[in-house]
Amino acid sequence: MILVQTRLSYWRIAAVLLVFGLLVSASTTQAQNDKKKKKKNDTSSADTSGTIIPLTDEQRIDYIISEVLGAWQIGDSERMHKNYMDDVSVVNGGWAPPIIGWGNYELLYKQQRASMQQVRLERSNTYVKVNGATAWACYQWEFSAMMNGTPSAARGQTTYVLIKKDGRWLIAHDHTSIVQTVQQPATSAPPAGAAPPTKPGS
Repeated sequence: MILVQTRLSYWRIAAVLLVFGLLVSASTTQAQNDKKKKKKNDTSSADTSGTIIPLTDEQRIDYIISEVLGAWQIGDSERMHKNYMDDVSVVNGGWAPPIIGWGNYELLYKQQRASMQQVRLERSNTYVKVNGATAWACYQWEFSAMMNGTPSAARGQTTYVLIKKDGRWLIAHDHTSIVQTVQQPATSAPPAGAAPPTKPGS
């Protein structure tokens, strides 16, 4: 009887110790999780301040050009708009008057982009010059796409004039020239979209 009681006492003590151990383990794990969560949410940490290298104005403008051309290719005019002034002036590669204002430019761009498939646009030889709150950037581009089922290609140059407004660079003027590289036979008409109204450079 005494032996049975001793065994029962032993198991009770073991059970109490086991429960106590689990409680301590759970509270330690919770404390570690809270500590990790706090560290993750702490954005004022000194560690992160040294890892961010600010871009120069030239690098920011180069990034803007990449973003605009990427959005142009996929047909995302909303993404393009954030890099343009509302009163932008646009001169295209065709013989047409300048387009004044983002709304007018976007309308023509959407009409043109709707007829394109398999768009490819590559940029090269970019030059950026910053002068205070004004900058200009020029680059060459090569464009190819299917326009209403017909292959179309063009190459040319684009120049942007940018203005820094509230710490952001915005395109105020966009001028593209198409370079004729292949002489078209006099009897054939140019392919649809060879000199699009909103041009591949913007």
